[in-house]
Amino acid sequence: MHIDHAIEDPRLQDATWRKSRRSNPSGNCVELAELADGGVAVRNSRYPSGPALLYTPAEITAFIQGAKDGDFDDLLGRDSTS
Repeated sequence: MHIDHAIEDPRLQDATWRKSRRSNPSGNCVELAELADGGVAVRNSRYPSGPALLYTPAEITAFIQGAKDGDFDDLLGRDSTS
């Protein structure tokens, strides 16, 4: 993956990335890192030097709460057990 217009954010310099316990062995997952300002960075685990999405505390809270509430269950397809 080659990114021509990526911006390096200094908040990512000391980020500690982690994957979900549900990540599969083939590496098809995302990684998250808590930022010093309370936000969260999200990246593709297959491309650790690639781009990351940065979310404010309010944005990540709304997303996680929506996931807990089932707002995105329809995106899981038929087999949501994996």
